[in-house]
Amino acid sequence: GKILANLFYEPSTRTSSSFTAAMERLGGSVIPINEVKYSSVSKGESLADTVRTLECYADVIVLRHPETGSAAIAAKAAKKPVINAGDGMHQHPTQALLDSMTLLDTFGTLEKRRIAFIGDVLHSRVFRSGYTLFRMLGAEIGVCAPPLLRSGHLPLDMVELSDARAALKWADAVVVLRLQRERMQSGLVPSLADYRQRWAVRIADVEENSCYVLHPGPVNAGVELDAAVVDHARSLIRRQVTNGVFVRVAVLVEALGIPVVQPSSVVT
Repeated sequence: GKILANLFYEPSTRTSSSFTAAMERLGGSVIPINEVKYSSVSKGESLADTVRTLECYADVIVLRHPETGSAAIAAKAAKKPVINAGDGMHQHPTQALLDSMTLLDTFGTLEKRRIAFIGDVLHSRVFRSGYTLFRMLGAEIGVCAPPLLRSGHLPLDMVELSDARAALKWADAVVVLRLQRERMQSGLVPSLADYRQRWAVRIADVEENSCYVLHPGPVNAGVELDAAVVDHARSLIRRQVTNGVFVRVAVLVEALGIPVVQPSSVVT
């Protein structure tokens, strides 16, 4: 069977486990490398060297790295396929794919649908990948974030929303983004209490509107949303996790060139 190397320079539960489950469903196996700081990298090995070594063992490499552009560097160095599982604050393409699948399952099409991102847009690779793909699929995009947590170069075609309540009224679906405190400098958010007051998604507001709620995880319940929102009828959060495996199976099938057998027609 095929072998996948999960090369994660940043902590991950969902994405790493999802790729592992996807590879095992395809009959392959996984080399898990989730503590890179304790490996040869801490001895001075470059990303390119690490990737070239791993491709001697594996047929495909899944990479998460804290630096923007790292996936492109790895792909250039490697002869085997490299899948971007998140490069710094830049991109997270498989998250955008699974979010799009979840929304398409719900709405049938994203044409003219309104999708709002709420929270830490500045540090979010989920926002950058999601915005690009949702717009390609015809959606209108809104953004709702504290002034210091907005990207300095927001696209001009985005609708700016004043707070979480306004976003839930405007949108067909909202993507709630966690505060990435590990990437922040001090002072971007005065306090969590102040943040919740204006930017948290509250269960009462969810119940008052027909808007669906997504979250890429991990969820900081009680910060960017109420805990009760996660399993509410309007929440798509659990479905996102399930769809993540299906999407990553498809990505691996494409990357590895695995033949797809179409089911034969049944004649009765």
